[in-house]
Amino acid sequence: MAAGSSAATRPGVFTLVIERIFDAPRELVFKAWTDPKHLVRWLGPQGFTGTVIEMDVRPGGAYRFHMGSADGGEYWQQGVFREVQEPKRFVRTCVWADADGNATGPDTLMTVIFEEYDGKTKLTFQQVFETAAACEAHRVGTASALDRLAEYLTTVE
Repeated sequence: MAAGSSAATRPGVFTLVIERIFDAPRELVFKAWTDPKHLVRWLGPQGFTGTVIEMDVRPGGAYRFHMGSADGGEYWQQGVFREVQEPKRFVRTCVWADADGNATGPDTLMTVIFEEYDGKTKLTFQQVFETAAACEAHRVGTASALDRLAEYLTTVE
Protein backbone atom coordinates (compact mmCIF):
# COMPACT_ATOMS: atom_id res chain seq x y z
CA MET A 1 0.00 0.00 0.00
CA ALA A 2 1.34 3.43 -0.91
CA ALA A 3 2.33 5.78 1.87
CA GLY A 4 -0.49 8.01 3.02
CA SER A 5 -3.23 5.77 1.65
CA SER A 6 -5.69 3.70 3.57
CA ALA A 7 -7.70 0.65 2.64
CA ALA A 8 -10.53 2.14 4.73
CA THR A 9 -10.70 5.25 2.53
CA ARG A 10 -13.60 5.13 0.08
CA PRO A 11 -15.27 7.67 -2.14
CA GLY A 12 -17.76 9.93 -0.45
CA VAL A 13 -21.33 10.48 -1.45
CA PHE A 14 -22.30 14.04 -2.34
CA THR A 15 -25.90 14.86 -3.21
CA LEU A 16 -26.94 17.91 -5.17
CA VAL A 17 -30.47 18.92 -4.12
CA ILE A 18 -32.42 21.71 -5.83
CA GLU A 19 -36.07 22.49 -5.13
CA ARG A 20 -38.18 24.67 -7.40
CA ILE A 21 -41.83 25.66 -7.69
CA PHE A 22 -43.13 25.73 -11.28
CA ASP A 23 -46.34 27.52 -12.21
CA ALA A 24 -47.62 24.55 -14.20
CA PRO A 25 -49.55 21.34 -13.49
CA ARG A 26 -47.55 18.36 -12.25
CA GLU A 27 -48.47 16.25 -15.30
CA LEU A 28 -47.02 18.87 -17.66
CA VAL A 29 -43.82 19.31 -15.67
CA PHE A 30 -43.35 15.52 -15.62
CA LYS A 31 -43.88 15.39 -19.42
CA ALA A 32 -41.40 18.22 -19.89
CA TRP A 33 -38.79 15.86 -18.45
CA THR A 34 -39.90 12.66 -20.17
CA ASP A 35 -41.33 13.62 -23.59
CA PRO A 36 -38.64 14.43 -26.19
CA LYS A 37 -40.77 17.12 -27.88
CA HIS A 38 -40.73 19.08 -24.60
CA LEU A 39 -37.27 18.12 -23.35
CA VAL A 40 -35.38 19.45 -26.38
CA ARG A 41 -36.82 22.91 -25.73
CA TRP A 42 -34.95 23.33 -22.42
CA LEU A 43 -32.28 20.60 -22.24
CA GLY A 44 -29.02 21.98 -20.88
CA PRO A 45 -27.95 25.31 -19.41
CA GLN A 46 -28.71 28.71 -20.99
CA GLY A 47 -27.15 28.96 -24.44
CA PHE A 48 -27.21 25.20 -25.09
CA THR A 49 -29.17 23.26 -27.69
CA GLY A 50 -30.39 19.76 -27.00
CA THR A 51 -31.14 16.68 -29.05
CA VAL A 52 -32.77 13.52 -27.76
CA ILE A 53 -31.17 10.53 -29.45
CA GLU A 54 -33.04 7.88 -27.49
CA MET A 55 -35.72 8.06 -24.77
CA ASP A 56 -37.38 4.89 -23.48
CA VAL A 57 -39.15 6.06 -20.31
CA ARG A 58 -39.76 2.82 -18.41
CA PRO A 59 -37.78 0.85 -15.83
CA GLY A 60 -34.82 -0.59 -17.72
CA GLY A 61 -35.31 1.82 -20.64
CA ALA A 62 -32.31 3.72 -21.96
CA TYR A 63 -31.88 7.35 -22.89
CA ARG A 64 -29.17 9.32 -24.68
CA PHE A 65 -28.95 13.09 -25.12
CA HIS A 66 -26.65 15.43 -26.98
CA MET A 67 -26.10 18.99 -25.83
CA GLY A 68 -24.19 21.64 -27.74
CA SER A 69 -22.89 24.82 -26.15
CA ALA A 70 -22.73 28.22 -27.84
CA ASP A 71 -18.92 27.96 -27.96
CA GLY A 72 -19.06 24.69 -29.92
CA GLY A 73 -18.69 22.26 -27.01
CA GLU A 74 -20.26 18.83 -27.49
CA TYR A 75 -21.71 16.96 -24.50
CA TRP A 76 -23.33 13.53 -24.45
CA GLN A 77 -25.29 12.11 -21.54
CA GLN A 78 -26.86 8.69 -21.27
CA GLY A 79 -28.22 6.24 -18.77
CA VAL A 80 -31.04 3.92 -17.78
CA PHE A 81 -34.33 4.59 -16.05
CA ARG A 82 -34.54 2.59 -12.84
CA GLU A 83 -37.98 3.74 -11.68
CA VAL A 84 -40.83 5.63 -13.34
CA GLN A 85 -44.00 6.61 -11.46
CA GLU A 86 -45.87 9.01 -13.74
CA PRO A 87 -46.42 11.85 -12.80
CA LYS A 88 -44.80 11.52 -9.35
CA ARG A 89 -41.12 10.69 -9.87
CA PHE A 90 -38.44 9.00 -11.85
CA VAL A 91 -35.01 7.67 -11.01
CA ARG A 92 -32.32 7.22 -13.63
CA THR A 93 -28.60 6.73 -13.92
CA CYS A 94 -26.56 9.42 -15.68
CA VAL A 95 -23.13 9.22 -17.24
CA TRP A 96 -21.21 11.58 -19.49
CA ALA A 97 -20.09 9.84 -22.65
CA ASP A 98 -18.31 10.43 -25.93
CA ALA A 99 -20.03 10.61 -29.33
CA ASP A 100 -19.73 6.83 -29.68
CA GLY A 101 -21.51 6.13 -26.39
CA ASN A 102 -18.42 5.21 -24.36
CA ALA A 103 -18.64 6.42 -20.76
CA THR A 104 -16.17 9.18 -19.92
CA GLY A 105 -17.01 9.46 -16.22
CA PRO A 106 -18.66 7.60 -13.37
CA ASP A 107 -22.38 6.82 -13.23
CA THR A 108 -24.43 9.11 -11.04
CA LEU A 109 -27.97 8.59 -9.81
CA MET A 110 -30.67 11.21 -10.46
CA THR A 111 -34.06 11.32 -8.77
CA VAL A 112 -36.68 13.88 -9.77
CA ILE A 113 -39.82 14.20 -7.63
CA PHE A 114 -42.94 16.07 -8.77
CA GLU A 115 -45.45 17.15 -6.09
CA GLU A 116 -48.69 19.09 -6.41
CA TYR A 117 -48.34 22.45 -4.66
CA ASP A 118 -51.34 24.82 -4.64
CA GLY A 119 -52.10 24.26 -8.33
CA LYS A 120 -48.41 24.42 -9.16
CA THR A 121 -45.63 21.83 -9.08
CA LYS A 122 -42.91 21.48 -6.49
CA LEU A 123 -39.95 19.78 -8.12
CA THR A 124 -37.17 18.22 -6.07
CA PHE A 125 -34.06 17.37 -8.07
CA GLN A 126 -31.46 15.10 -6.46
CA GLN A 127 -28.28 13.79 -8.05
CA VAL A 128 -25.66 11.74 -6.24
CA PHE A 129 -21.97 12.26 -7.10
CA GLU A 130 -18.74 10.65 -5.93
CA THR A 131 -16.92 13.93 -5.27
CA ALA A 132 -17.77 17.33 -3.87
CA ALA A 133 -16.14 18.94 -6.93
CA ALA A 134 -18.40 17.05 -9.35
CA CYS A 135 -21.44 17.92 -7.26
CA GLU A 136 -20.60 21.64 -7.24
CA ALA A 137 -19.68 21.62 -10.94
CA HIS A 138 -23.23 20.50 -11.76
CA ARG A 139 -25.01 22.95 -9.45
CA VAL A 140 -24.82 25.98 -11.77
CA GLY A 141 -25.62 24.06 -14.97
CA THR A 142 -28.59 22.28 -13.42
CA ALA A 143 -29.97 25.51 -11.95
CA SER A 144 -29.62 27.17 -15.36
CA ALA A 145 -31.44 24.28 -17.06
CA LEU A 146 -34.25 24.56 -14.50
CA ASP A 147 -34.49 28.30 -15.28
CA ARG A 148 -34.91 27.35 -18.95
CA LEU A 149 -37.59 24.82 -17.97
CA ALA A 150 -39.50 27.52 -16.06
CA GLU A 151 -39.36 29.82 -19.09
CA TYR A 152 -40.47 27.03 -21.42
CA LEU A 153 -43.42 26.07 -19.24
CA THR A 154 -44.84 29.60 -19.62
CA THR A 155 -45.19 28.94 -23.38
CA VAL A 156 -47.02 25.59 -23.11
CA GLU A 157 -50.75 25.22 -22.62
